[in-house]
Amino acid sequence: MIYGISGIRRASVATVVSLTAGAVIAGGALGSTAQAAVATPTIAAKGGFVMNNGTAKSLYAKAADTRRATGSTTKIMTAKVVLEQKNLNLDSKVTIQKAYSDYIVAKGASSARLIVGDKVTVRQLLYGLMLPSGCDAAYALADKFGSGTTRAARTKSFIAKMNASAKSLGLKNTHFDSFDGISNGSNYSTPRDLTKIASSAMKNSTFRTVVKTKSTTQKVVTKSGGARNMAWTNTNKMLSSYSGAIGVKTGSGSVAKYCLVFAATRNGKTIIGAVLASTSETTRTSDMKKIIDYGFKK
Repeated sequence: MIYGISGIRRASVATVVSLTAGAVIAGGALGSTAQAAVATPTIAAKGGFVMNNGTAKSLYAKAADTRRATGSTTKIMTAKVVLEQKNLNLDSKVTIQKAYSDYIVAKGASSARLIVGDKVTVRQLLYGLMLPSGCDAAYALADKFGSGTTRAARTKSFIAKMNASAKSLGLKNTHFDSFDGISNGSNYSTPRDLTKIASSAMKNSTFRTVVKTKSTTQKVVTKSGGARNMAWTNTNKMLSSYSGAIGVKTGSGSVAKYCLVFAATRNGKTIIGAVLASTSETTRTSDMKKIIDYGFKK
């Protein structure tokens, strides 16, 4: 009997030791997992949002539904409305009007350097719109695809189409009062809404091709019937510096500060997002990298 009890005691001690060791190992594993958890990034931008483009799952949010000026990220919707037109012929030509260049001068706006009298295709105007962020290209497209007998009526009609498109996406915090982001006081959106607009636009193959282009040279027809080469470089520098980058658009302004809507794909996963009102061009890029990196790790 004594031998049996002693054996039981030895077995009990062994069991306790084994359980204790297991608990230590498990605790160490849990500790490692906790240490490996990805910290939520801090960004300088006043607002930011990132989502999985395939599932629409939110991955990061900072003041994601606060309305702010959007600068030239507005042009994502400009391009989207153009590409939504029925029976769209991307190779149809638009004659560049003096009103477009006068507008650029009057507003001190970013320009695709379009030349009055040149005949430029709709496809080329989309490159001029999205790469150098040409407000002259935006004006030309609004004038082309708006309805009305006057230029003012046509551009007003085009802006109405932009708002109708936002409404069709179910966006509650977006309103456009311009075709290029040069606001008249009520041009605004949010990081979440802009991300949704970009996500929708990225479904179009022409849009995807344009916004991932780092630079392009386009041959246009001059007023005299000759040819001219137009060279445009994308203002989105992350296309060259971020692995998997596929778009989409920068923006800036005295009120908007520094904005960026961005998308990248790695290992079959696409992350898309936006930052609004960052403090500088450099910080805008840094902010975007932080939250896209974070999105890929989620």
